Amino acid sequence: MTHFSRSGIIIDLIKRRIFPGTVYIDNGKISNIAEDIQPKSSVYILPGFVDAHVHVESSMLIPSEFARLASVHGTVATVSDPHEIGNVLGLEGIRYMLSNGEKVPFHFYFGASSCVPATAFETAGAEISPSQIEELFVKDGLRYLSEMMNFPGVLHRNPIVMEKIRIAHSLNKPVDGHAPGLRGEEAKAYIDAGIGTDHECFTLEEALDKVKYGMKILIREGSAAKNYEALHPLIKMFPEQVMFCSDDKHPHELAKGHINEIVRRAVVEDGHEIIDVLRAACVNPVKHYGLDVGLLQVGDSADFIVIDNLQNFGVLETYVQGELVATHGKTLIASVEATTPNHFNVHPKELREFFVAAEGLNIRVIEAEEGQLITKELVLAAKIEQGGYVSDVDRDILKIAVVNRYRDAPVAVAFVKNFGLKRGAIASCVAHDSHNIIAVGCSDEEICAAVNALIEQKGGIAVVDGKEKHVLALPVAGIMSHLDGYEIAEKYADLDAKAKQLGSKLYAPFMTLSFMALLVIPELKLSDKGLFRGQEFVDLSV
Repeated sequence: MTHFSRSGIIIDLIKRRIFPGTVYIDNGKISNIAEDIQPKSSVYILPGFVDAHVHVESSMLIPSEFARLASVHGTVATVSDPHEIGNVLGLEGIRYMLSNGEKVPFHFYFGASSCVPATAFETAGAEISPSQIEELFVKDGLRYLSEMMNFPGVLHRNPIVMEKIRIAHSLNKPVDGHAPGLRGEEAKAYIDAGIGTDHECFTLEEALDKVKYGMKILIREGSAAKNYEALHPLIKMFPEQVMFCSDDKHPHELAKGHINEIVRRAVVEDGHEIIDVLRAACVNPVKHYGLDVGLLQVGDSADFIVIDNLQNFGVLETYVQGELVATHGKTLIASVEATTPNHFNVHPKELREFFVAAEGLNIRVIEAEEGQLITKELVLAAKIEQGGYVSDVDRDILKIAVVNRYRDAPVAVAFVKNFGLKRGAIASCVAHDSHNIIAVGCSDEEICAAVNALIEQKGGIAVVDGKEKHVLALPVAGIMSHLDGYEIAEKYADLDAKAKQLGSKLYAPFMTLSFMALLVIPELKLSDKGLFRGQEFVDLSV
């Protein structure tokens, strides 16, 4: 067993002190912390970072590979909602995440996914019932009820929704929220149901409304949804009620940074008090969820990081349970062998299936917003050729399609603005929450080619430029790779660049595309069953 010590300037977030000292580690736990008269080293020692809400699947990496990349940036734990793979494979998928995550030195805390399927208005690959929620808590030891996205169900006290919440409360499990835009009495009613957090606030006013009723706010900075700029004043106003999260992090960005980037920004760029920032990044998630993650106290698990200074926050070393797992930008966690369960039962599509007969001169158009999950509904004049609606590249009104991956079914088609493609098409099976195939493009031919490229691989992301096809295969549930995370990050970055070469100005075109099928976020979205707004389907033509 390990016995060693590490000296430096210790940041004690519990006692809110910074002092020179030496940390002694025995058998994976902190046996003593001695205060030194003079610093023996100029480095800083502090608890490791915790991502308070993330879907590991959105990194396109299995948990063991996610850990290899995240630990380099000082992350030692995640509070992870596995509902992406849950929507594809049900309990089998969640248990896959648990099993794989246990094979590496990293703290994965998975929740019981509350919304599988996320809505009744799309086709998912599985369903998780209240009794299965209880099974995940009792048999599998899951820590919390994952984000309750069905906030209308909470407000209207839907029996199944409320039974899932009741089960969690009966077992003293926290319940996570997901209620974008909910304000006033509706926010109060949602919180009064026993829901403790929300990571979907996109204005400070909304967050303050929820804090007022006792909710804790997760400040999110992911690959597509970025709310830090709007919400960071909460760090000063309510330091004990905020946490940091990424929610969704694509592989090439995870390779560059994680929660450490939010910490650096909050301290260095916005001048927030360092102890408050670090408590949001380290302490508050551990306390709220009751995690077994060390906080640099005697008797704790030796989960800590060593950084260079309080300006760069460069992570020099990361320790999990006393094991050095990353040093100077290099992971020491070895890749592990993994199986590739999948759920793909659809045949290649034909070009005619993407044709939509024109029924009027105007159409509803989804307006995507940079850095946001929310969309707007526009009514615009359609471009019509040979009796059908087609992409209008000059006006950036492009055809978007969602294809059921679980069985052969009609293709759902709509139109979207702000993707900016001038040619070609992109497609992905990372399409929240049911992970059907979603594609957007300048021509039906290229959209069809991109969709079929993914059907051939049984999942992944694709770029089509004329006759050229580029695909990153994701064989695990069609949404993750079991291969080396850094290699996947490079391949993803290459496809991201190719998508932008087609003309897209979006910061994360694939991530933004994935949210165009996310029905639980307003205003207008597309499921495999049709164009959707609020709680109902709407016609494409107006």
